[in-house]
Amino acid sequence: MILSMTGYANASADFATGSLTLELRAVNHRYLDIQIRMPEELRSHENTLREMIAAVLQRGKVECRISHSAREALGSTVLNRDLLTQLAAWNREVQSVLPDAASLDVADVLRWNGMLKAPESASDELRAALIGLMEQALREFTAFRAREGERLSAFLSERMEKIESLRREAMPHVPAAIAAYEARIIKRLQDALQNADDERVRQEVALFASKIDVDEELSRLESHLSEMRRILKQGSAAGKRLDFLMQELNREANTLGSKSVDAEVSRSAMEMKVLIEQMREQIQNLE
Repeated sequence: MILSMTGYANASADFATGSLTLELRAVNHRYLDIQIRMPEELRSHENTLREMIAAVLQRGKVECRISHSAREALGSTVLNRDLLTQLAAWNREVQSVLPDAASLDVADVLRWNGMLKAPESASDELRAALIGLMEQALREFTAFRAREGERLSAFLSERMEKIESLRREAMPHVPAAIAAYEARIIKRLQDALQNADDERVRQEVALFASKIDVDEELSRLESHLSEMRRILKQGSAAGKRLDFLMQELNREANTLGSKSVDAEVSRSAMEMKVLIEQMREQIQNLE
């Protein structure tokens, strides 16, 4: 299926020692850019969360916000003894150089970032809750992106059908337009080259006719539209391939307009360019 790079999801969970809330937002981006904003006590799990996001996205700017509200009793909290030992050593070292410096008191120590930590069992519970929450959010996130992708796919298909209709409308005008233009050119050449033979005139007309023949452009338009249908049907990450095809379609529409000697063909080429630009803007949102 076709997936949009634009998406949103949120999930929350309550457990014995607190609660978690996780929010995912994504917009289009050339590459995969993941930004995670989370409390410091959860920072050790950041790489795991990044890997989980990267496993389901290939492109897009993703913002993940996580909030944690702890409600464990003081008795279930333990001191970080390694940090406590380090603080004591720092305190002695500072006072050896600055004897008048105030020593750290108990309140200072307890407020130190990372000094109070949950028991190992509570930490395991928090990690499991966080991973479960991310899995839930990613499922919702993927479903959102799939719905957006389906909408964009329908939008593109509708424009493709209009371009195909314009292409078919233009085809019958081409032979008659070339023939009429050839007749005018022949008359002008004969008037300008009164002493030229018929063979010279035919050569000049044939050369000019080849320059205004748009059969090749119309054929390539059909080929590019067929490839677009194949890509949309195949699904997966299609944004870059479709964006390339937009460039090709626009090139053919431009050439069709510049070579055209018929008002209807020129009008069709202009309408095609408008439709192609509409598709190109929406394709920027596809993964």
